Amino acid sequence: DGRPVLAMTPRGRPLTQERVRALAAGPGVTILCGRFEGFDERLFEARAIEEVSIGDYILSGGEMGALVLLDACIRLLPGVMGAASSGDDESFETGLLEYPHYTRPQIWEGRTIPQVLRSGDHAKIDAWRKRRAEIDTRSRRPDLWERHEGARVQSPSGARRHED
Repeated sequence: DGRPVLAMTPRGRPLTQERVRALAAGPGVTILCGRFEGFDERLFEARAIEEVSIGDYILSGGEMGALVLLDACIRLLPGVMGAASSGDDESFETGLLEYPHYTRPQIWEGRTIPQVLRSGDHAKIDAWRKRRAEIDTRSRRPDLWERHEGARVQSPSGARRHED
C-alpha cells in the first residue's frame, strides 16, 4: 500500500528532521516496536523494513521511540501548530539550534531580557536570533555546526571548498 514499515531499533539509521518531514508528508507508516532484545533478524532479511534509531542509548523497547517519531511527524501536519510557519525557526529546521527564548517578567532573579528583544525593531531582533542560533550551535553542537558550515562553503556544482 506504499506505506513504509519502520522498526525502532538502536541498530537503525538516526532519525533526522529531514526524514521526519518526508514521513509526515507521506501516506503514513507502520511502526514495529521490539522488546528487550529486539527483533528476529530474519524479519529484516524477508521484508523491506527501515530500521530507525532515535539516539545512542538503550531503552526497554521501541515504544518510546515510536512516540518520539509520531510526535515529530504530527506537529508537521497542517493545522496542528496553527500558522503554517510556526515551526520554521525550530531547532534542526535550518541546520542550527533554535535561538534562546525569554518570557515575562522582564527581570527574573536579577537577569533581564536582552534589550534588542524589547526594542520592537524586527530586523535587529531577527539578526540577534540568527547570531545566537549560530553561537549556540557552534558551542553546544559542533557536529551540527560543522554540517551547517559545510553546506555554506559548497559550490552550486556540489564541490566543496576547503577553508582554513
